[in-house]
Amino acid sequence: MKRMFTLAAALLAAGTLTLQTAEAGGRHHRHIDKRLKVVSVATGAAATASYFALNEWHWKWQDGLFPGQWGAIAATTVGCAAVAPMIGTVVVNRPLTQREGHVMIGSCIVPIIGGYLVNAAYNAHPEWEAGTAPAPRYVKKRKHRR
Repeated sequence: MKRMFTLAAALLAAGTLTLQTAEAGGRHHRHIDKRLKVVSVATGAAATASYFALNEWHWKWQDGLFPGQWGAIAATTVGCAAVAPMIGTVVVNRPLTQREGHVMIGSCIVPIIGGYLVNAAYNAHPEWEAGTAPAPRYVKKRKHRR
């Protein structure tokens, strides 16, 4: 019983560090939406539960189930990466920025630090964010009249 409580505490502690929410640019002016962290933690927990459900709730992988342990890991990771941005869009009731979507996907691929790494990459390369690049100049062509 102590193991279960220790595991639950460790998962809760790791879940709080799962995602650093991305900053929504543009009209939100550096507003950080805390709801996306909850979405990421919940989606990651659901993916973990799915992995264990595929393994019939055993800690050690049971041979003969699903296409193997790595197949189950890949399936739950891809499922988390596909569903997390969808749920995030519904929860915040607006389209996610590219940064927010990538941070959520990064949190699914590398569970505890993936979101932090993607967010740091976006901070290091501000040109990656949509709308921050200077608009191209269009030269109006003159019509020659004869």
